[in-house]
Amino acid sequence: MSAVTVDAVCQTLSQWAPLELAESWDNVGLLIGDRHREIGKVMTCLTVTPGVVAEAIEQQAGLIVTHHPIPFRPLPRITSDSITGEILWRLIGAKIAVYSAHTAFDSAAEGINQSWAQSLGLSSIEPINDPTTENPLGSGRHGTLPTETPTRDVIRRCAEWVDCRQAPRGVGPLDRPITRVGFACGSGGSFVAQAARCGCQLLITGEASFHDCLEAESRGMALGLLGHYHSERFAMEQLAKRLAGTFPTLTLWPSAAESDPIQTV
Repeated sequence: MSAVTVDAVCQTLSQWAPLELAESWDNVGLLIGDRHREIGKVMTCLTVTPGVVAEAIEQQAGLIVTHHPIPFRPLPRITSDSITGEILWRLIGAKIAVYSAHTAFDSAAEGINQSWAQSLGLSSIEPINDPTTENPLGSGRHGTLPTETPTRDVIRRCAEWVDCRQAPRGVGPLDRPITRVGFACGSGGSFVAQAARCGCQLLITGEASFHDCLEAESRGMALGLLGHYHSERFAMEQLAKRLAGTFPTLTLWPSAAESDPIQTV
């Protein structure tokens, strides 16, 4: 079989999550690396941290596919004086490429929010935020549960699906039976108003600000807060399996060094 290049993996990822779906403020695509470099190992992760970099170097990965971009914003310099600079310096020194689809993957037809909606068996799945010229698929997802279910049971089911061992948090009327559920992975507080307008009785997300929680409560809508990590990390594990099926000659795995930085005390 022919060797696999960084660009071959990038092209496949951009087909699954077209980069034009990304928000205008986002930084997506191939962020570090030589497109023409041949690689044998690819690691996925939610966020590139010093621990993730150490794992990638030790395992001789040629490409990291991360959900959260690095760098996220332009840097005036790349030095070890900052955590981001040190990470970039080590990755470049080890010739490890980095690709991120971030908000494009959130909104993709087979992306994170769609996976969430399908995990509960929702019907009539639609975007929370309407499609635009820039994002023809729209962002977030909402749909109808197969049967009316108490809100807290839906939140617990979502937490169990991603093996969230810390108790999820809830806002609003948690004992009310519901049928309409929305999803906005990561920091989804900005989706509260639109989710309410879509008729969502519950919005599942990773985290939301205090004021977003108050807004949801004021609108009579519940929030299920799973934690940023658990709302998205599962998708990077699934992505590693999907890439392995497309590139059988590559060694693919989700980072073992990565974990939720927030702990229960």
